Amino acid sequence: MYLDFHGFREKPFNLTPDPRFVFLSKKHKEAFAHLLYGINHRVGFIALTGEVGSGKTTVLRTLLSQLDTDHYRIALIFNPCLSTTELLQNINREFGIPNDTSNNSTLLQFLNRFLLKQNADGRTVVLVIDEAQNLETSVLEQVRLISNLETDREKLIQIVLSGQSELLQILERHEMRQLSQRITVRYHLQSMDFTDTIHYIRHRLEVAGGKGTVVFSNGALKRIYRYSHGLPRLINVACDRALLTGYSRDTTKISSRVTAAGIKDMKKNTAPDVKKRHLILIPAAAMLIILFSGVIYFNWHDFIDQFNTSTPKETIEDQTEKNIVLTEEELSHVMAVELGEVIESESVRRAFNTLASFWKVPLVPENSDFSHSNGMDHAALNRDLRLYKFSGNLETVLRLNYPAAFELGFPSISGKRFISLVGTDFDQLIVDPPIGGRKSFSFTLLKKHWSGQGFLLWRDFLNLLPSLSVGSKGGNILRLQSLLKEAGAYNKPFTGVYDSDTISAIKRFQLSKGIEQDGIVGGQTLMVLYHSVDRFGAPKLLSELK
Repeated sequence: MYLDFHGFREKPFNLTPDPRFVFLSKKHKEAFAHLLYGINHRVGFIALTGEVGSGKTTVLRTLLSQLDTDHYRIALIFNPCLSTTELLQNINREFGIPNDTSNNSTLLQFLNRFLLKQNADGRTVVLVIDEAQNLETSVLEQVRLISNLETDREKLIQIVLSGQSELLQILERHEMRQLSQRITVRYHLQSMDFTDTIHYIRHRLEVAGGKGTVVFSNGALKRIYRYSHGLPRLINVACDRALLTGYSRDTTKISSRVTAAGIKDMKKNTAPDVKKRHLILIPAAAMLIILFSGVIYFNWHDFIDQFNTSTPKETIEDQTEKNIVLTEEELSHVMAVELGEVIESESVRRAFNTLASFWKVPLVPENSDFSHSNGMDHAALNRDLRLYKFSGNLETVLRLNYPAAFELGFPSISGKRFISLVGTDFDQLIVDPPIGGRKSFSFTLLKKHWSGQGFLLWRDFLNLLPSLSVGSKGGNILRLQSLLKEAGAYNKPFTGVYDSDTISAIKRFQLSKGIEQDGIVGGQTLMVLYHSVDRFGAPKLLSELK
């Protein structure tokens, strides 16, 4: 529709994969390098994961195009909703070997002979299974058994499992531990940053034959990035709609306003009618909140108790500090009043549950025997989590980047009370529960009451502690070295030994993250390491108010 108007030979942002439009961002290049490394070093198993639309298929297509048939034999399975027998039949068919039997043992024998022949001829055999999160447990077990086909010295087949983030959760299951332990090279494909998003858009415009008449303004690019979060598929959708809107408005200058209109129109066409009706109520609700806030400000001390008991929690959470203007002294008073309404053990339980909700684990029920001094460690372990108690300054907490609970003290309250840090917004800390209708506070205010103590919850995803010590050997050290490599700190061969190269890599990583350089992987180092590779889905502090 808009091709002639904008001067394109073809649509620049088509959702259909096309090798001519391939653009590899920094993240895509890293993923490609991990896959190529695993295949060429014959590690056996490789995992590539990422969100929907992150470009996993693009990376796989680029990889397969680089593996020449003189040195590689490749099979691609892109419909993994198969039985174990159907999977073996499909693999053999892709390799051009007998597949006309339903006997799994016979199919494996044919495959083994083929692998031995290719190995003798100096070729590497690669099996790529896309959308692997859809594999049944029995089929994943069959894939593991295929990986057992090997000589005394090396694996005969290199298996790449590619899938959405759900694949990570599947591999974490207890019954999947044998398979998970065999995957020594992993990469979780993250979305593109803003710079790569700009390059991606310009690349596709050029390939489509654009004559330079179409210009996306900086504001338009920023709006597209905010909408897409750097996911290629969503970038394509937003850009395509922006070009269409530009055509309808007779302009080749794609401004922020044009882009916003396109995205809004796209959302409007997909939004339920009920949501539209809700939007009509927003202006009226805003006016009510403003009026109500004025009443609260001038009658705060008289109405604080009535406000706490009669105002729904949802209304309190929807108010921001723009609605209620209080002095620092008044905020301290409100904080003491509201937190003082519950006893210390209940305050601990609520803070623990706030953190637990980020991990999507069962909450601690009311009336439980729960306190700051005991109960938390046990509750965390029962939920496959670890409790980390910290003391120090705010920078330490922010560096860990996990939701955390602060221990507060007030002269007018006996015992301690807790408030959870769930995010940051410039120089403000986002907290839960809201206090006096506010979700964010300056650290200066909280510091007046913070004891310097607190706790957070985290998970040792690979169960590496406490087996990490200098000189130790085994699978856990291999996984540690793999994590360090993904984090960009380790560039040596995987030895499975906690040796000098491993210690140096740990120190480099600790230096880059502001952690004491002792070469020892303790809880703090491991927490930050899991965040650095960003494929485990560990919760992070929110970056802004929602």
